[in-house]
Amino acid sequence: MNLIETIRIALNSLAANKLRSVLTMLGIIIGVGAVITLLALGGAIQTLVTRELQGLGSNLVFLFPGTNDPEQNRRVPPRLTNEDVAALADPLNVPAAAAVTPQLTRGALIVYAGASFDGRVAGVTPNYPQVRNARVISGRFFDQTETDLRSRVAVIGADVRESLFPNEDPIGKRIRINDVSFEVIGEIAPRGGNFGPSEDNLVFVPITTAQTRLFPSPPGTVSRIDVSVVYIQAIDERSIDAVIDQVTDVLRRRNGLTYQDNNFTIVTQQDLIASFGTITGALTAFLGAIAAISLLVGGIGIMNIMLVSVTERTREIGLRKAVGARRRDIRFQFVVEATTLSLLGGLLGIALGYVLSALGTVFLQRVAEGAEARVQLDAILLATLTSIIVGLIFGIYPAIRASRLNPIDALRYE
Repeated sequence: MNLIETIRIALNSLAANKLRSVLTMLGIIIGVGAVITLLALGGAIQTLVTRELQGLGSNLVFLFPGTNDPEQNRRVPPRLTNEDVAALADPLNVPAAAAVTPQLTRGALIVYAGASFDGRVAGVTPNYPQVRNARVISGRFFDQTETDLRSRVAVIGADVRESLFPNEDPIGKRIRINDVSFEVIGEIAPRGGNFGPSEDNLVFVPITTAQTRLFPSPPGTVSRIDVSVVYIQAIDERSIDAVIDQVTDVLRRRNGLTYQDNNFTIVTQQDLIASFGTITGALTAFLGAIAAISLLVGGIGIMNIMLVSVTERTREIGLRKAVGARRRDIRFQFVVEATTLSLLGGLLGIALGYVLSALGTVFLQRVAEGAEARVQLDAILLATLTSIIVGLIFGIYPAIRASRLNPIDALRYE
């Protein structure tokens, strides 16, 4: 009996018990559908991560005051001053850096014409848009002269614009930040979260203005923090490690620190990817385990139903052996039937994966515009191969059992 004829017999056998066949394939359908969906969503999330990183800027190193260890923060108080920033901006100290821009961020109440917005103020330097890939879509960003003069000028984010100026041009209008008057001179394009709180609710002002007019540091404190974060842009990707070493050396020398006593934290974009990957990896492992269990349950279901089929078709097996069928012919027939059953489940699972991926795309686009969970060809091939392997593995035992039936006893079976 050739393969085509065997597959035809297998399909006829499955069609004779449609409901039983569908219930048997359910585990395979769920397992394969989960695999397809996981791979599609994983690709979409990876694309989103890449896009978010591009939004942060290129070749960036992030410097934060303090560490994640509370005990170390008590032993060595966090400290990041304007003088530290100036030292880092000196090309003699950090030659691998192309640009350095500090940022001081605090919550603030922003008011305009009786309307208020509970947002945040970011004191930055004029090179912030270049370093952070922030695009000014209306007006302009403040310059070095305004920074030196501590001018009360502001550039607003998209959420601030929508809340305070829904139907008018904000350029030239005056807003109040913590009861201090500022002139709006520009507007930043929507940016979203970029691995953190949304940047669209920010109002950007010169860092000197933020430090002196809005959020002055208490004098004489040991733990002096003039800035919330310093963005250091490396010359190129290969220079990132050199930037980390040079920044670490400068801060340790300036503050008399040892390796064990760092009072700062340095994070790279690759660190952000790794942290995000840890979270998504754990979720993927959990969902992957569910998919594996579904495939296992589906495989066991196939084995059980094939054993039932062997019992129901005992006389047929005996008759085939009586007319000359060999053991390997019987084994081949039942393995093909099990594999066909599993493969059909896999194909239905692929269809389910397409549907779930489409639903996932709808959800992702609510979170991030342009996101799409695409089912790739390699995912389809993997799902198909997995289905065939499950059918082969769990069809072997029933096939062997069928091939070992004694033809005389089988023909007597009622």
